[in-house]
Amino acid sequence: MLFNSYSFIFVFLPVVLLGFFLLARLQARFAATWLALASLFFYGYWNPVYVGLLMASIVVNYGFARWMIQANAASQYASKKQILITAITANLLLLGYYKYAGFFINTVNAVAATGWSFTELILPLGISFFTFTQIAFLVDTHRGRAQEPNFTNYVLFVTFFPHLIAGPVLHHKDMMPQFASSTTYHVQWNKVSAGLLLFTLGLCKKILWADSLAPYVTGVFDGVSTGAALGLLPTFYEAWAGALAYTLQIYFDFSGYTDMALGVALMFNIKLPINFNSPYQAISIIDFWRRWHMTLSTFLKDYLYIPLGGNRHGPVRRYLALLTTMLLGGLWHGAGWTFVVWGALHGAYLVINHGWRAFCLAVWPRPFTSRLVIYSVAALSGMLTFVAVVAAWVVFKAADMQQAMLMLKAMFGIAAQPISWSEVTHGKLLLQAGQGGLSGLSGRSLVLLLVPGLLWVWLLPNGNRWQFVDRNGWVTALQVVLVLAALYVCIDRFGSYSPFLYFQF
Repeated sequence: MLFNSYSFIFVFLPVVLLGFFLLARLQARFAATWLALASLFFYGYWNPVYVGLLMASIVVNYGFARWMIQANAASQYASKKQILITAITANLLLLGYYKYAGFFINTVNAVAATGWSFTELILPLGISFFTFTQIAFLVDTHRGRAQEPNFTNYVLFVTFFPHLIAGPVLHHKDMMPQFASSTTYHVQWNKVSAGLLLFTLGLCKKILWADSLAPYVTGVFDGVSTGAALGLLPTFYEAWAGALAYTLQIYFDFSGYTDMALGVALMFNIKLPINFNSPYQAISIIDFWRRWHMTLSTFLKDYLYIPLGGNRHGPVRRYLALLTTMLLGGLWHGAGWTFVVWGALHGAYLVINHGWRAFCLAVWPRPFTSRLVIYSVAALSGMLTFVAVVAAWVVFKAADMQQAMLMLKAMFGIAAQPISWSEVTHGKLLLQAGQGGLSGLSGRSLVLLLVPGLLWVWLLPNGNRWQFVDRNGWVTALQVVLVLAALYVCIDRFGSYSPFLYFQF
């Protein structure tokens, strides 16, 4: 079920919200069970078959966690560690079978000229997210930081529907105390109103920006491949238009989903972790990864980078740990070499960034005091960071490395067809004359989307700050106007099937 569907907004959400607070009047346990069952229904709405897979994963991981707790009580550290290794291996094998088996076999066939066959599987929605959530729970249980004796509570922790499909990645210690609090089970109208506003903001990001940019992204990237087959190269403007369109599309799509998830959870008095903090305002790649998909960055740092040694064993070991972490982080996003290269690019960016910082501290240990110098360096660093991120997104989006290289060469003037600015603004964009079947798309209309979109991500505050609630906790007139206006604009567009990009990851 999609957040941007009629069935979710007008049926599922009101029914679940009403049932939750009505059952909470009887007993909190009834409300928690209702929410867990509703979350399973939400997941199974797309394909009921995979509800069994999800529940099997939950049962097995819960069993491993209980087993580790028993081993800990008996002071069997070695046994507890073996249980953890077995549990993590089981999770990775499940994820690997559904997500990477076809990629592995195709790679072996290409390299070794073998003829192995494999029936491509439909990737279960959210498998990366619910797998990572449970791996984090298992590691925290091993470390003595998490313990959940109630199976229903554990099911709710894993399946809570706002985060289930595309994150954020949750930690048990952040969630279960909220479900255990008695205040969660009483209607708090200020949180309902703030959640509704945040949900509507996310809906606008998805419908008005991400979905509007999607045809141009498809047009440019598909057109590049089609044009190459016809001997046409992308122009400088076409390549940058497509790259910037995707840069904004993936931000507004994923950030929009996260805002909607946070908003829905807030209506249930649950606070999910912030997943974005204006990442395109970052002034370095290090800063970018503290702002983009923050819960995944924290997961990779805590459960991969630090166990690999982190910064405890000198710069060489640290840089290897960074590269390994980002390579695996790239592969987590998808089974393809473009994702691996994207992860490698960001790993290289981080190594360069850390190395440059170390060099600057050695050469000039004193901080700058001039505001002009500070702002100038920040602006230059921000521009360089943004260009690096856009270039990496091209690889992330591309169907293969050939397509990515054609785009990148055109973007940086290595190989591109000349085109004048007047041709761009008059619509002669996207591989000219519609060779890619894109004659209905124009450069002028794309510019009208890109300019305000870039101003939004560069200048406006992060969405979690847009929660206007008055001191008395009632819905303000501004909130009512914003919500109604947004729904009026979006209502004729969100009924169509428009999945979120991160569903496939």
